[in-house]
Amino acid sequence: MTDTGSDETAEGPGNKWLQMIEQNPGHSQWYIDRFAAMAAEGRDLDGEARMIDAMLARGAAVLDAGCGPGRVGGRLAQLGHRVVGVDLDPELIDAAIADHPGSAWLVADVSSFDLAGMRSSGALSSDDPIEFDAIVCAGNVMTFLDPATRIAALQQMSAHLADNGRLVVGFGAGREYPFEDFFDDVEAAGLTVELRLSTWDLQPLHESSDFLVTVLSRSA
Repeated sequence: MTDTGSDETAEGPGNKWLQMIEQNPGHSQWYIDRFAAMAAEGRDLDGEARMIDAMLARGAAVLDAGCGPGRVGGRLAQLGHRVVGVDLDPELIDAAIADHPGSAWLVADVSSFDLAGMRSSGALSSDDPIEFDAIVCAGNVMTFLDPATRIAALQQMSAHLADNGRLVVGFGAGREYPFEDFFDDVEAAGLTVELRLSTWDLQPLHESSDFLVTVLSRSA
């Protein structure tokens, strides 16, 4: 599946998602309703989850970073994975909890979240993972971030990877975050690019591609 044009939330102070909510307090509910309508129409909304599932053994630990109402993580949980989702928007987390019970959905900032600390405080169950075989950051999350928090977000996600875990990030062009700037931030965050694609269905990346999907790992 290619990108559906979705704009999952992003995390960090001054980010564009928060600005959109400030300008339109009904934006989060509009977003929830938008994907509910697409699902009711029979639209294919599972492309990201299919790719992540293909990378993993059954029952793997997966973090959905910027999870929104749980579209990607919820499907991965249905496929048998142990899923934790984090998002800055409480309204979207409430929707994820309602629609995808059985997984952990947490209000947290992707640029500063600490699942070990949340476990210690009781916000996260001791049965839920805090290190992950895969972290997925889909739906243009990275483009909503305050640019000052982008490297920190990549570092926080990297810190929550298990040994040999992989981080998969996808976002579109034309969103004030050129792909080359992203790859510079990846290097600064201590991550290595394993694979560059233009779609979630594994089409190769070209100079003219208008979407990027990249698989990252911690640098040795």
